[in-house]
Amino acid sequence: MDYEATVVALDVGTSKVVALVGEVDRADGSVRIVGKGVAPTTGLKKGQVINIDQTVTSIRSAVAAAETTSGLRLEAAVVAVGGNHIESRNSRGMVAVSGQQREVGREDVERAKEVARSVSIPANRDLLHIIPRDFIVDGQEGVNDPIGMTALRLEVETLLVHGGATPIQNLSKCIRLADVRVDELVVSGLASAEAVLTETERELGVAVADIGAGTTDLALFIEGSPFHAAVLPLGGSHVTNDVAIGLKTTIGIAERLKVEAGSADPRLIDPTEQISLALADELEGRMPYRLELAEVIEARMREIFEKIGEEIERGGPNQRLPAGLVLTGGGALLAGAADLGREVLQLPVRVAAPGGIGGLTDGLIDPRFATSVGLLRWAVRYDGSAEPNRFETAPVGGMADRVRTWLGRLFP
Repeated sequence: MDYEATVVALDVGTSKVVALVGEVDRADGSVRIVGKGVAPTTGLKKGQVINIDQTVTSIRSAVAAAETTSGLRLEAAVVAVGGNHIESRNSRGMVAVSGQQREVGREDVERAKEVARSVSIPANRDLLHIIPRDFIVDGQEGVNDPIGMTALRLEVETLLVHGGATPIQNLSKCIRLADVRVDELVVSGLASAEAVLTETERELGVAVADIGAGTTDLALFIEGSPFHAAVLPLGGSHVTNDVAIGLKTTIGIAERLKVEAGSADPRLIDPTEQISLALADELEGRMPYRLELAEVIEARMREIFEKIGEEIERGGPNQRLPAGLVLTGGGALLAGAADLGREVLQLPVRVAAPGGIGGLTDGLIDPRFATSVGLLRWAVRYDGSAEPNRFETAPVGGMADRVRTWLGRLFP
């Protein structure tokens, strides 16, 4: 393979920081992982920075590990941004085609996008994405690429995704203090979608929910494009807290009970089955039934699915999602999660791990790494401007070497 570009992904989450280095094959856009680093973090809560120093330390640890495995010095990265300050809205922009031959050009597309983004957004919000969903050429809908078409009027339907300026600035500051430059901020839910959704699901209509430690990132797609993105302030840590309270134990033991013996669907549990002896030792000899644990977990997971359903209705009350819901993130690994989701949402539900990558994939083909892998694939799929973005890396101890990633141009 002829690898042309190197891309770096940085996912700063509530429970961990993940740094991935990928090489992009210019022939087909495939990505090969050449470096990875994972570090725990306690500096975030619900996806937002609450301690600068702790967050910077975690980022540096993950980046250092990725540099060691890749042999590259990481100078810039595509960064995931989450937290329940993320919001989205759809907007339309319309312009008259300016060319002498009335042919739609790149400048016409950019002007239409500028009109679409001119909607009023509060001063304390930062615009993160302007994603064209559909072009309309002289009333003709469903145009994917209008460039070169003859027209008098060009319209574009866009998804605008924005977030709170303060949490975004705090995250960017932490990354800068860790000696990494932010090349692009990508909403976590959209990044996760890149890692786990199929093209058929995108076309039919689908929701993807990444259940992380502190939040659940949600993105909705129809006809191949995202039309809604949101973040729910509920995640796996809330389930763990409920278990700790319900079984009167510590957070650490509750997490272990949830992972090793828990289920989100009590119907799957034998009412006479008790927690294993090894786990019971952690509970000081008390032998609760697994059903008791499952009922505690089910209550919180049901709430999460109900909130997902409410957000789906809010984002597209007239949109149907024949492909249902795709679950990913650490919370998707909980036994019975998909079964409970089907019951609550009355939709097809599947659990998905990231795919479409090669190289150092040990441990990465796991729902917990959907966002970080998705960031690399986002860099291949999307280009938010007319020019390709650039990412810088350099051999450790060597001169900086600027490399080019052809975002959006690997698939002409």
